[in-house]
Amino acid sequence: MNEVEFSGEVWYWRGPAPWYFITVPEEESAYFEAESNFVTYGWGMIPVTAEIGASVWDTSMFPKDGRYILPVKASVRRAEDLDDGDVPTVRLRLRSWTKA
Repeated sequence: MNEVEFSGEVWYWRGPAPWYFITVPEEESAYFEAESNFVTYGWGMIPVTAEIGASVWDTSMFPKDGRYILPVKASVRRAEDLDDGDVPTVRLRLRSWTKA
């Protein structure tokens, strides 16, 4: 499996550095966990190419409560008209953290 697709709810984290995330479902998180030894670069971070609608960006997911969370940057939220509670379709592809 090179790519996973799922629908996930956008949620807002109001910490010292507020950010929006989508939690990766359990089954897809298990896939990324199994692949993490091959791609992680520390702290469990997993580099991915993410896609929502017409927006495609490189980012890294990180583990939280037995799953992974995907940060959704402001430019993507604006382009795709996303807000807290919306449920977009997400596509994720693993990528290497090293540059060839």
